[in-house]
Order: sequence, then structure tokens, then C-alpha cells
Amino acid sequence: MLASKLFITFKTAILLSAFLIAAAQRDRAQTPVERFDLHGTVRDQNGAAVAGAEIIVESSTVSKTILVRTHGHVATDDSGQFSLRLAPGEYLLRVNATGFAAWSQKIKSVAGAFASVEALLQVAESTATVNVTDNAGFQIANVTSATKTTTTLRDLPQSIAVVTKEQIRDQSMASIADVVTYVPGVTSHQGENNRDQMVMRGNSSSADFFLNGIRDDVQYYRDLYNVERLEALKGPNAMIFGRGGGGGVINRATKEAGFSNLREISAQGGSFGNKRFTLDLNQAINNRFAVRLNGLFENSNSFRDHVKQQRYGLNPAITVVISPQTRFTFNYERFHDQRTADRGIPSFQGKPIDVPSGTFFGNPDDSHVNADVNLVAATIEHQAGGLNIRNRTLLGFYDRNYKNFVPGVVSADRTTVSISAYDNATRRRNVFSQTDLTYGLKTARVRHTFLAGAEVGQQLTDNLRNTGFFNNTSTSVLAPVGNPTIGTPVTFRPAATDADNHLQTNLLAGYAQDQIEISRYLQVIAGVRFDYFDLQFHNNRNGDHLRRVDRLISPRAGIVFKPFAPLSIYANYSVAFLPSSGDQFSSLTTITQQLKPERFDNYELGAKWDIRRALSLTFAAYQLNRTNTRANDPNDPTRILQTGSQRSRGVELGWNGNIMRAWRIAGGYAYQDATITSATTAARAGAHVAQVPRHSFSLWNNFQVLRNFSAGVGIIRRTDMYAAVDNTVILPGYTRADLGLYYSLNEKWRLQGNVENLLGVKYFINADGNNNISPGRPRSVRVALVVGL
Repeated sequence: MLASKLFITFKTAILLSAFLIAAAQRDRAQTPVERFDLHGTVRDQNGAAVAGAEIIVESSTVSKTILVRTHGHVATDDSGQFSLRLAPGEYLLRVNATGFAAWSQKIKSVAGAFASVEALLQVAESTATVNVTDNAGFQIANVTSATKTTTTLRDLPQSIAVVTKEQIRDQSMASIADVVTYVPGVTSHQGENNRDQMVMRGNSSSADFFLNGIRDDVQYYRDLYNVERLEALKGPNAMIFGRGGGGGVINRATKEAGFSNLREISAQGGSFGNKRFTLDLNQAINNRFAVRLNGLFENSNSFRDHVKQQRYGLNPAITVVISPQTRFTFNYERFHDQRTADRGIPSFQGKPIDVPSGTFFGNPDDSHVNADVNLVAATIEHQAGGLNIRNRTLLGFYDRNYKNFVPGVVSADRTTVSISAYDNATRRRNVFSQTDLTYGLKTARVRHTFLAGAEVGQQLTDNLRNTGFFNNTSTSVLAPVGNPTIGTPVTFRPAATDADNHLQTNLLAGYAQDQIEISRYLQVIAGVRFDYFDLQFHNNRNGDHLRRVDRLISPRAGIVFKPFAPLSIYANYSVAFLPSSGDQFSSLTTITQQLKPERFDNYELGAKWDIRRALSLTFAAYQLNRTNTRANDPNDPTRILQTGSQRSRGVELGWNGNIMRAWRIAGGYAYQDATITSATTAARAGAHVAQVPRHSFSLWNNFQVLRNFSAGVGIIRRTDMYAAVDNTVILPGYTRADLGLYYSLNEKWRLQGNVENLLGVKYFINADGNNNISPGRPRSVRVALVVGL
């Protein structure tokens, strides 16, 4: 029923847009074009839009100055853009903005023509003192990741949640799992407690993670110490990001070297031996060269018995303004994460077993996870008239291994639990390079922003897995439920089905997109991507060499209708594919080699309303169909058919911004219904998808109580969800309250305290199957001192 309504509404939107297009064309036919149209964008050296910049046009032939008014303001809009219409002639365009050096450029206009200008402003040399207060916002006006062009969030026909560094700091977040707790429609998967893994719109992935728009797909825990913002782009995003991303992707936008000096260090301590230190140092050497250094060190224990972690990160970055038209950025990250491998607790009689939340199952002395990551990234961007050319290249080296003990089935009398063990190692080298060409053009009254680009990449991966044999004989051992921490000797060696392979993946992709502004009321976006994905698999155990080549075409189309400026109503259709080797392409067999990629089709309707400049509401209703999933042949169990399918339907609401000057909020609500519509190898038709709660709600409030004191209060509500797709074990719903207190001692010293799970509720956050369930953190306190030097 919902699908029918979605299609009817989508069809209505298309008919409405066709009518408006025809009306706009009739208007153009009746109005002779005798003017020169100029469209421009004003950005700072970090690429951020500059709102409120004054636009001045001076005629070179007539001694006069023209103040150009856009939407009733002598300034750029929130996305840093302006438009103006001039008579034919020669002009000097000048841009002034507070804190920036003046910018100017000569323009020669011809009747009926259109030009696009980008003003890149340099930070003005100044000795003025800037006072920074606590009340930084949670909002951001625009992003580049969704379209590879700077686009206002309101003009994107897609549900996108952005969590800024201010909100991350406010809530003392340190991981992606912390962040998505307050993002509607996204839940964190346990990921065997050794990696980030997200469930977005009913689809789980450990690979759909990106760094500044480039794939960062190895399984490890990422940190937020060097993050400017985190973006959750929901629904298939293959047109921009390539393969995978069926339910959505997570993109980290990192801090770059800028031209405003910054020196900040923080020290944090808290419950369960929490100790964390970060630094952020930014220095402008001159008006063309800037450097930045972000650092992290953490050494913490856990509420889980015997569990601890240690991590460090170092991220130097530079920015070079080669010329007013050319900008180069470079950064390198060295990151290390080491922790105890903890698979959680088992279930009993359809729910998590009733044991103390800290109970460890297995041998903690022989359980560990290690990840070493080295990332080198460079971006060069050049503005050649109306053409913007940008290349981004990322080189990544990943070395990850873990050894873990896995709790299994609990005996019927609840006295013993089965425990198994294995180890796993992955080494990967990623090389990706993206080149984008963006050009603005206006034909009659229709404005186009064209994007054409290409991506090349190669990934080399080595996988090795060994099974644990207890006393060198048995692959499992029984432990008492009352004392499941064991010390039985175990030997790790290869079993018959354990992986020992080498993979090479080669990628070649091309894409094109057009963002069309037909009028101030109607916009259209359409694009398509072609991927050539070549996977070569070598089994080191038996010498098999297999190859699978996929040629993927991923379209996207969306319509945005704006009945008035702050409100947009949109419809969107997008497609994504996942090759048969899976999101980590860790194995390929003679059977899976023959399978077509899984397909994701997303239909979405939504609205975005900026109630005022500081408060936004969003709404999205979607249906996401997943097809070509694997199913057993009912007539031959040795064969695999691609008749399995899954459907996710849902509604998402989001809120972000200031209710009042002293009260800002962030959060949302999601209704999700994700089911297996045709039997797969893992589940029957009608089964509910694992770890997808029917209802989830979050609301974070920050109240500026006094000039130097503010308080934050958060509420999270989630209903029941299944631990696995067989629907035999339920993770109960829960309500959690969080608290934050912030006090500015002076302009440079800030004291912050956060209490997670204020009421001490016992709950279960996620799972990896029915017998690997993670208890939620009990009441915990963290206190941080932030010092600006």
C-alpha cells in the first residue's frame, strides 16, 4: 500500500514539474534576452561558503558603482552564491567580506550570455582578537559530498544527516557508533567488536565508509579527533560513491589547514579508567601557506571485565594557495588502535542471558585486536574561468589482525556455554584517484551546473584465517555460565575452509551529472555512473585463480520543488549495486563467480524546511528494494539461485538548529519496516531484518543558562529489534538519558562534564548474531578540560 502511494506521489511530482517546465519555457519565449547573466560563488581558502559577502559591480566605461541585490540583500546567500543581470559592457566585480582581503576581477559582458565566477577569498592580515564562545551551532548550510559540487542541503533531493564537530564535542563523542546514536534511521552493528559496521535502512555494511568522498573500506574502528563533520547520506549513493552503499554511506570530512590560527588541547578522564588527550594546532605561515596538526592518545579500560583499549593518531596537514585560482591541500594520518577482542554475551531462551553486564566469555589474555592505518591524501583544485578542475587522491595502507573467543549456545539447563575461537588477519593497499570537472552554464533562464568525472583505483588484499583448537584437538570447549572466563590452551591453525587468499581489484569509473535550476521554484538533478569492476582472486591453499568482471550502470534522478525559498519538496530515484564477492570481497568461489551483483532501488519523497535561518526540519519517506540476493535451490541444495529479495520501507524526521537563541537541538525520529520478501539462504520470506528497530527517537538539547555556563540533555528511545534474521532472539527496547555540563572559566579555558546513561538503565546496544550480544554502557562520567593556547 505504501509503495503504491509512493509511486502515485512520485508520478504527481513528475507531472507537476513538467507543467512548470512548460510554463517556464513559455515565459522565456515571450521575454527577449538583452542582458548578461552572472552567477558567482564566494568561498574561503578552506572551500567553505562565505555568506553575507558584499557584491559590488563598477562599470569601466561609466563612472558609477552598482550595488547588486540578491533576494533583497546586498550580500551572498547562505551557500555563498549570488546572481545578477547586467547590461552589455565591461565591469569590475569586487567582493568584500569581514575578516577577508578584498577580491576583484574584470568582467566583459555580451548580451544573452552567461558566466560563472568563483571568488576565493584570502584571510586578511589582522591583529584583532576574536572571542570564541560555547554557543557554536550544530547546523551546516551545504555539503559537497552528495553531488561533488557545493550544494545547499535544502537543494539536495536526498535524506542527509550532518553531525558537526560542535555537536561531537558537546556530547563527548569518540566513535562513529556514538554519533549514529543520534542519527535517525541508522543503527550500529556490533561488527564482532573489532570494527565499525552500520545498518542503514535495513542494510548492514562494514565497507561503506568514506574519507572526504574517497573510499576507506577496511574493517577497523575510526576515531573523530580529526573530523570536521560526519555525514550520513542515506539510500543508494552509487552515482557518486560507486559500488555498495545500498542503504547509505558514512563520510568523514576531516579538518584542513586554514588561515585562522588555532591552538587547542584537551584532557579527559572518567569512569572505567577513561583517559583521553587530543590537540589541534593550526598556523597560517603567511597568506598562502598554512599548516595544521591534530593528535590523539587514549588509554582506557571498560565496564566489561578485562577489556581495555589504547589508541593514538597523528594527522599533519598543509594548505598552499598557489594562486587565486589554484589551491593544494595535503594530509597524512598515522593511526593505531589496539584493544581487547570482546564478543559480548550469549542468549538464553530468546533473550540476552541474565548475567552481570561485565561478564567476559573466553580468554581475555589471548583476545586482541590491532589495526595500523597510514593514509596519504592530496587535493589540487584549479578555477579556469567558469571551469573548476579538482583531483583528489588517497593512498591507504592497512594492517589489521584480531584473535577472539566466541560464545555459542547455552545448554538447556543454563549451566554451560560453548566457546570457540579463531584469528584473522587482513592487509590491504588502496589507491584511488578522482578527477572532477565542474562547469556552470546558463541557457536562457535555465542554469546548469555540469559535473563530469572519472575515478581509477586499485586494491590489493591478503586475507588469512586460522581456527582455534582447544588442547590442540577440539574446535570448541564448554565453560560454566557462572564463570565463563577460561584459560584452556588453544592452538591456532588452518582448518579446511579457512581463508588464505590474495585479491586484486581494479576499478575504472566515469560519471556525469547535471544540476538544473529551471526557475527559483524548480530544480532537477540527473546523473549516471559507469563502473568497470575487475576482481581477481587467488586461493593460496589450493592454487585456484578466479576472476569476475562487473560492468555497473548506476543512475540517479531527483526533482526539487520550492514553493517558497525556505521550503523544498523533493522526489528521488537512485540505484546501487554490490558485487557477488560482498562488500569486503574476502572470498570468491566457482559458485559466487557466476552470480550477478545484488541490486538496490530506492524511491524517496521528502521535504526540507528552514523554519528560520537557525532551525531546520526534514522529512523523508522511502521504499528500498534489494534484489538478486542468494537463495537455495529447492530442488538442488548444492545450487544457489538469485531469487532472494528484501524490502525496506520507512519514514524519517530530523530536526537541527536553534529553537530559541539559548536553546539548540539535534536529533530525529525513524520508523523502519525491513523484511525478507523472498526467501534467501539466511532467512524465510516474511522474516524481519536483523537489528532494525521499528521505532527510534533521539533529541539532544543544549541550553545556554548563563553567559559562561550551559547544559545539555539528551534522550534516546529505541524499540525491540531482532539480534539475527532468524528472528529467534530479541534485543529489548530501551530509553536512555544523557547529560552534559559546560563552563567557560575564561576565553581560553573550558570545563566540560558528560554523564552517559544518567539513570543507569540496563540495556543491550547491538549484536553479531544470536550469541554475540553487546550490553550497553552503564552510568559513566567523563570530565574534560579544553585549553586554548
